[in-house]
Amino acid sequence: MDKDRIVVVGGYGAVGSLICEELGRRFPGKVYAAGRSLERAERFSRAMEGRVLPMRLDIGRPVDPRELADVKLVVMCLDQGDASFVSTCFLSGAHYIDVSANLSFLARVEALRDEAERGGSTAVVNVGLAPGVTNLLALEAHRRLDRTEAIEITILLGLGDRHGKAAVEWTVDNLGASFEITKNNRTEMTGSFTDPRVTDFRGAIGRKRAYRFPFSDQRSLPGSLGVPSVSTRLTFDSGAVTALLAGVRKLGLHRLLRLKPIRAAAIAGFGRVHLGSERFAVQVEAIGEKAGRPTVAEYRLEGRQQSELTAKCALDAAEAVYAGGMPAGVFSIEQLLDWTKMGRLKREKLEADVRD
Repeated sequence: MDKDRIVVVGGYGAVGSLICEELGRRFPGKVYAAGRSLERAERFSRAMEGRVLPMRLDIGRPVDPRELADVKLVVMCLDQGDASFVSTCFLSGAHYIDVSANLSFLARVEALRDEAERGGSTAVVNVGLAPGVTNLLALEAHRRLDRTEAIEITILLGLGDRHGKAAVEWTVDNLGASFEITKNNRTEMTGSFTDPRVTDFRGAIGRKRAYRFPFSDQRSLPGSLGVPSVSTRLTFDSGAVTALLAGVRKLGLHRLLRLKPIRAAAIAGFGRVHLGSERFAVQVEAIGEKAGRPTVAEYRLEGRQQSELTAKCALDAAEAVYAGGMPAGVFSIEQLLDWTKMGRLKREKLEADVRD
């Protein structure tokens, strides 16, 4: 049996459906939209006129590696509680791409590096907008300098955009998170919605106050780029909502989210908020030296509907891995690819600036 199938887990969701639709055009009949609901997968398959096929797959339960015997690539668009399914992919020899921003989970995937190598699997993590696009822009900015002392990443999300349920849950669950950052080559603990920094996005967006948030790019970049300090901050196009969330954290009210009814209400409310636009923006600043002078290399990308850009990043990575020829193991996206190799992403309009 040929090992040529592509399984997109969460393939009928907000991001997964975009990935399936595009891959289904390129590889009709080889792409499967997988998830717990076979009914939703079948309905999506009919909408795709059979180019994408349905598959029932519950990753919350043990999966036999033999079920993936003919699968060449798995694209994961759901958050996972543990890495047991990832291990199953490696045992079956399937390649693996993860569209996730969860720091602790991706650390578990990285711990399976030896399993991936034994199975001949290429696993790419930090794929999407943040992480993903942020990692690739950090690599570009870093290359513009002779020496990089710090990388500052800021993500602006529009509250008018339609965010997937998993993304909303992840944001709410991390409002009170504590996590590790690398500062001056040392590991420190910090918290979500603390340590604000003002970023000038220029143009119509202007200056925004952004707060630390546990995106996984700030875990991978210090090692992959050899940069002493990396920070990632989050803001929303509504300054009032950003300030409100910072206040919730400061007053300790985020602890109430541990109560299931309050968490459920917060997720439902956050998903219904449409106070802003569908605009998103990413700005990456590499701070260091060039030709012996203090220099900042800056890249900025703006657009609408961040789920589409997330899907483009995943599609570029998926096609590169599916083509083969990549080393086995677990890699952050910037270790295998750069902006010039991303067929869809590199068509996006980038603003770049290098200044003293």
